[in-house]
Amino acid sequence: MGGAGNEDDGEEIGQGVRERGIEYQPLPSQRKFHDSKARFKGFSGPIGSGKSQALCHEALKLAYMNAGRTGLIGAPTYPMLRDATQAAWIETLQSNAIPFEWNRAENYMVLRETRSRILFRAVEEFERLRGSNLAWFGLDELTYTSEEAWLRLEGRLRDPKASRLCGFAVWTPKGYDWVHERFIAKQVAGYETTVAQPFENRFLLEQIPDYYERLKASYDERFYQQEVLGQYLDLHAGRVYYGFDRVRNVVETEIDPNVRLLWALDFNWDPMSSVVAQVRDGKVIVLDEIVLSRASTYQACEEFERRFPGHESGLTVYADASGGRMQTTGKSDMAILESFLHGNQYGTVDFKVPKANPAVRERVMLMNVKMSGENGASPVLIDPRCRELVKDFEQVTYKENSQVIDKERDPRRTHLSDALGYLVWQECRGGMMPGERGQRIV
Repeated sequence: MGGAGNEDDGEEIGQGVRERGIEYQPLPSQRKFHDSKARFKGFSGPIGSGKSQALCHEALKLAYMNAGRTGLIGAPTYPMLRDATQAAWIETLQSNAIPFEWNRAENYMVLRETRSRILFRAVEEFERLRGSNLAWFGLDELTYTSEEAWLRLEGRLRDPKASRLCGFAVWTPKGYDWVHERFIAKQVAGYETTVAQPFENRFLLEQIPDYYERLKASYDERFYQQEVLGQYLDLHAGRVYYGFDRVRNVVETEIDPNVRLLWALDFNWDPMSSVVAQVRDGKVIVLDEIVLSRASTYQACEEFERRFPGHESGLTVYADASGGRMQTTGKSDMAILESFLHGNQYGTVDFKVPKANPAVRERVMLMNVKMSGENGASPVLIDPRCRELVKDFEQVTYKENSQVIDKERDPRRTHLSDALGYLVWQECRGGMMPGERGQRIV
């Protein structure tokens, strides 16, 4: 155990709420963040914008508002938690003479004035976040954290005795990742985000007047824009599907009962991924996506039939070359599809599965041409309900200094874009009009 500060108990102002004076002069963006009453809120800003201070003072405020309850402060990894987040938190307590007891062995702290308990956790192993109820939680450097970790903590925000339930996070932008999707691009209901402005931190500039000039001299232009100016960048150099643009490619769609359905699958157990499309007037129109966790090909068929119970104008099925190989059950994925779809109400059912997959580079190049509308091509149109597919197009990147697609950064990425890529490759690479006819090429 360890302690700091004095034994002043502060002033109790209501059930579970205590009031205490704090030495803190928030910047305009910090004040806006603290004033937000949203259940889930974020603070996005460049380096030097006071993110750590915002995190610590928001956590301190919630610990006093929820006297006697449990909160959590997290960071992506244990070294980041220990060396940065925890160090900033302890400095905040000590500078305000707030007494605490610290159980280093189990990595939690109790504030003496409120008896509030704060857990410190690295969230890289998010399955370990299941457990007791929380009144609040705060995460540092959210863009280095998986979405699954955030969602696990959302599920733990359920203390019935809390005076103020709140989950919050701070981060520096890192392109079009899940944080940008959830907090910025298409803000989820109940969320609110404060975006700090560059050069706003007058305290930093008073101490180090040439701070930003030195960084500009050290960073390349794009890294400076992201880290120092706090911009969300379309990093084409690393982004695979640079031809995609939300404004151009995402539109409301409707199924045409008189046009053939196209179903493209990427055979993967978790998640099992597929897209459903049509081709009309030369345009590839993506109607829906099917993403199932830990699912079999048979379960994918059942979900397809549930969403599209019949389509007499016909159906064409697309997949990668692995679909024809035998599985542990003794049947190939394609055999399962053929068996399931035989005799159903889909008119003529055709299969387009190559003996060997096209080169990834050529398939990606064709996708970018089709999405951007280059060379007079009609752009691919995607219904807004296809959220995971849109994430693919915005978030799938190449590994650093290579032309190899990074399939390890996020296990949910690449599958839907691959599936659509098989369809586009089969239908749009040659002189034949897309969707003109179907033939089996297995």
